[in-house]
Amino acid sequence: MNPPRRLSLLRLFSLFLCGVAGATAAEPEPIAPIKAPFPMPQLQRPAFPDRSVDIRDHGAVAGGETKNTAAIARAIAACAEAGGGRVLVPAGRWLTGPIHLRSNINLHLAEGAVLVFSDRPEDYLPPVLVRVGGIELYNYSPFVYARDCENVAVTGPGKLDGNSTAWHPWARKETKEIFQLGPKGVPVEQRVFGTPEAAIRPNFVVFMNCRNVLMEGFTIGGGANWTIHPVYCENVIIRRVHVLTDGPNNDGIDPDSCRNVLIEHCVFDTGDDCVVLKSGYNEDGWRVARPMENLVMRWCSSRRGHGGLVIGSEMSGDVRNVYMHDCDFDGTDRAVRIKSRRGRGGVVENVWVDNVRVKNMQYEVVIMNMDYSSDRNKAANERAPLFRNIHLKNITADGAPVAIRLLGLEDSLLQNITFTDMTIASTQGVIAEHVQGLRFERVRITPAKGPAFALSDARGVVISESPSPAATLLSVSGAGSTGIVVESSGPTPPVVTTGPGVAAGAVQVR
Repeated sequence: MNPPRRLSLLRLFSLFLCGVAGATAAEPEPIAPIKAPFPMPQLQRPAFPDRSVDIRDHGAVAGGETKNTAAIARAIAACAEAGGGRVLVPAGRWLTGPIHLRSNINLHLAEGAVLVFSDRPEDYLPPVLVRVGGIELYNYSPFVYARDCENVAVTGPGKLDGNSTAWHPWARKETKEIFQLGPKGVPVEQRVFGTPEAAIRPNFVVFMNCRNVLMEGFTIGGGANWTIHPVYCENVIIRRVHVLTDGPNNDGIDPDSCRNVLIEHCVFDTGDDCVVLKSGYNEDGWRVARPMENLVMRWCSSRRGHGGLVIGSEMSGDVRNVYMHDCDFDGTDRAVRIKSRRGRGGVVENVWVDNVRVKNMQYEVVIMNMDYSSDRNKAANERAPLFRNIHLKNITADGAPVAIRLLGLEDSLLQNITFTDMTIASTQGVIAEHVQGLRFERVRITPAKGPAFALSDARGVVISESPSPAATLLSVSGAGSTGIVVESSGPTPPVVTTGPGVAAGAVQVR
């Protein structure tokens, strides 16, 4: 099924600025069947009673000057106590503090509605249970929060404006104490923060331990930290959401230890990762032991961000069964990024990427890195992560410093990674170290310099029908390299070089 035609990114950004982004039909369009290479339910929107409660009927005042936190809370309570339905935010500018949703509530942002959130930290107290960087604790409330709810939604076509410039300086002083909570075994109920001294910026939208979640149609931006963060949720649909963010750590969507997630037709212009999958940080991730599993991402696009689809680095509870297809990324740092480091443990496995078009990458088109070093908190253990069974095909890329970078660990090799039907123009080609069971089939790399494929400590690698205009097709180094096969279909034998220590017969050209 072909996806519906999407507006250009420039047009979407213009609509956001003008306050007229999006529209809703009387009946929402059906969700196309989900076809994944793993068992995945056909997710449906949650159903809500045919009831509408207007926040104005509970004292809300438009204009952006009157704080409407209590009025919105009264509207949500009245709707929930009547059996649920739609809580309507009509056209206008509405100032508010945190909004806490309840089961069977659809917070609906009408055309022209803008919810503007207070920038006073004290408005977000008392602290509530959240997960920050993969660690459970109590912190300032997220701007929109739901915990232990069933059938809960935020729908458009209005906007959520985080108004969070005042929070951004906190990024430079945020407490590092939280990273010792797990190793020290501090009980979660004693992990209470929520003060400027113990500074932790709240995330924007957090649904915690909810079931049957819908986010659809709205534009969101200006948050203090991660933007959309479902945690421990099951059956989540996020579609036609426009994430336009700046500031530190402004990820777009962070599904965290969730199950059965669909992300589709979303547009990202973010100051950090676009979609990034999490499952807990080190000891705290192992304690909770809830994997991130069964996610489909389709028909999404970006014009900025650290990565299109990212996994990690907090993935200690495992990430598995991920399928991204039919997406476009322009100007992101990377298209696909899987990152971790020693100390995380955990497994990333069963990942598929198909039919992705990228251009103007700032770093690699694809990177899988087990030595991600931006985490300045020294691990209290030496537990190595594991990446395996990852398959990418039908990717075209025009412009990147590096085509593909694969970095395993000496005691935890990247395992069973396949690349099929790819065309990449880049400055450097494929760089792979500490890998086992790689296969490149019909992968055409056009590097401006160096070999098309540079392998070190590589075992069991096949390069098949993958010609390159580079002077050297393959360069091999490392005494551990063995079982490397080049299956050439061209009239001229490919140029292969080997470095010191590479055993005779480690590379075969057929």
